[in-house]
Amino acid sequence: MRIGELARQTGTTARALRHYEQAGLISSTRADNGYRVYDEGAVVRVSNIRHFLDAGLTLDDVAVFAACLDGNVPAAPPSARGLEIARERLAVLDARIAAQTEARDRLAAALASAAEGRPVGVARRAAGSSTDDGTPRVSG
Repeated sequence: MRIGELARQTGTTARALRHYEQAGLISSTRADNGYRVYDEGAVVRVSNIRHFLDAGLTLDDVAVFAACLDGNVPAAPPSARGLEIARERLAVLDARIAAQTEARDRLAAALASAAEGRPVGVARRAAGSSTDDGTPRVSG
């Protein structure tokens, strides 16, 4: 099947499919006209990739599960490595949420001060604790 049909069947976009292919998670052959052609198994594979992404994992995280992407991932029991990756991703998300909550609280306090006619003294974040957009610095 061509990329448009695979996108329709999996509820994703052709752009996402090309991204998955570039990441090595799916593969295609080329027709004589240069179009990508996917086999029927790509539907299951893409659905499983979407399952992991929807759960909050990244494409790099999903790559660890490449050998499992042709099976029934949602029904399979999680592996020890899978649980470890999920816990690591959850910690990153929790840190980002905490940083965003702090930024929101500072902004809300500044707006409250402004509404009361007080000087807007937005507290500065601790040096090195987050990036310019407020997300926490995460190593690893």
